[in-house]
Amino acid sequence: MLSKIVIQNYRTFRNFTLEFDDRINILVGDNDAGKSTILEAISLALTCRLRGRSLVQELSPYLFHKDAVREYIEGLRDKKAPTPPEIIIDLFLDKTAPASLSGTNNLLKADEPGVRVRVALNPDYAADYSEFIKKPMQVKVVPTEYYKVEWLDFRGLGITFHSVPARASLIDASNIQLQNGVDYYLSGILNSHLELSERVELSRAYRSLREAFSEDEAIMKINQQLGGGPSEVSDRALSLAIDVSQKSSWESNIVPHLDDLPVQYVGKGEQNTLKILLALGKKVDEAHIVLIEEPENHLSFLNLGKLMKKISDKCVGKQVFVTTHSSYVLNKLGLEKLILLSPEKGHRIDSLPADTQDYFRKLSGYDTLRVVLARRSILVEGPSDELVVQRAYLDAHRCLPVDNGVDVINARGLTFKRFLDIACLLPQNRIAVVTDNDGKDAAEVRQDRCGNYLTFPNIEVYVGDDSNYPTLEPQLVKSNGLDGMNAILGTKHETEAKLIEFMENNKTTCALKVFETELPLTMPRYIQDAVA
Repeated sequence: MLSKIVIQNYRTFRNFTLEFDDRINILVGDNDAGKSTILEAISLALTCRLRGRSLVQELSPYLFHKDAVREYIEGLRDKKAPTPPEIIIDLFLDKTAPASLSGTNNLLKADEPGVRVRVALNPDYAADYSEFIKKPMQVKVVPTEYYKVEWLDFRGLGITFHSVPARASLIDASNIQLQNGVDYYLSGILNSHLELSERVELSRAYRSLREAFSEDEAIMKINQQLGGGPSEVSDRALSLAIDVSQKSSWESNIVPHLDDLPVQYVGKGEQNTLKILLALGKKVDEAHIVLIEEPENHLSFLNLGKLMKKISDKCVGKQVFVTTHSSYVLNKLGLEKLILLSPEKGHRIDSLPADTQDYFRKLSGYDTLRVVLARRSILVEGPSDELVVQRAYLDAHRCLPVDNGVDVINARGLTFKRFLDIACLLPQNRIAVVTDNDGKDAAEVRQDRCGNYLTFPNIEVYVGDDSNYPTLEPQLVKSNGLDGMNAILGTKHETEAKLIEFMENNKTTCALKVFETELPLTMPRYIQDAVA
């Protein structure tokens, strides 16, 4: 199994270290955070191959981290003779790996087993390189023509594919092309269900079908015309027929169907499931490490549940890495296995309280990843609160929260605390909690509901100060007055009590009118403070 990875100057990562769980690792992050790059780097370290080809063949200046390239080029132009940037991927194996792979030839200088991919200037080309950089203005990218690729163990010795004790299977449904003929998945089904004599009969029937094509009356007429025509193509007689040679076997021409539809015409979700299961059946049996890229693509909630069950069953005893944007995948496989990626580091969430982990695993529909991925979130207690906070933000910032990357999340009851357990581990994510005072002192409410979280600088709790106005609706009436709220809602209630009763019985309708009103509107102070 793999214990950790250290990356230098590869794609998104300048200097990056990440420790792995020995069973399941769920990689999440914003776009371009490096989720796919982690899977790619693991596969690259284990095979020295990129996109199915040797790294030597795939080596490109654009594999280098852009800041390392920029500093290198600026150094050349400033005549500082900078060291050409290197790409290094150190993949550490656990203690069960052969001792022959152990050494300190890694970025951490740790005496552990592992493998390394290093892309560096080739000393054999030192003279040519020196001549090339004499004109620094012509250097636009890293001159990889002068580079070499090394695949080493941690002793510093070269290795081959057979030297690596771990085998990885990278599964990305978007890159798997279903063949026109019988693919591995269908071939496996046929092999397990058909006797040899039945396969022979199938081959014979297919050959007879192709031979019958030439005997069709319409085809015979066409061949007579072709054979009697001018010899522009060849002096020999030209005719049309289906190839009956051995290379044109039934496996390459019979097309798999699902419910009588050729597989390329079924829905994208069904195709994705088929591709992933095909790859699992083909690759996973001999693999120790399974790398799966966003299995949720094009799948409905129910079908995703079925797929996750099959993936879990198939990958028992394997070390699994999954990239995802799906809270369902995250919650089902285990929130404690989450790794939140950024180009700088990876945050592990395995220190969440056990009851919170169990809570989200059981209630897998919760949008856990919203609070994980959003750099700024506002937690509210219901849909009416969400609409009012959205309008407050619009008034304060002249745009909706989503336009500024702020997520307003409806978190009822105990879910507040579950989300805040996650926020405690993500100091870069700012969380504002907007909650009612329920007729109590605001300081008491903060302490009772969020006392354990108030010491975290990224978490703030906003509560209405006046206990005589216990919930959102009375707070809106207090801020806008009886006449003002009647005008906004299009009502004619004579007392605040009757107006508040109407609003509480029609929460969402009234909140929608508040959101849409063009009349003067004053938000309660605690909501103004939250959106500020």
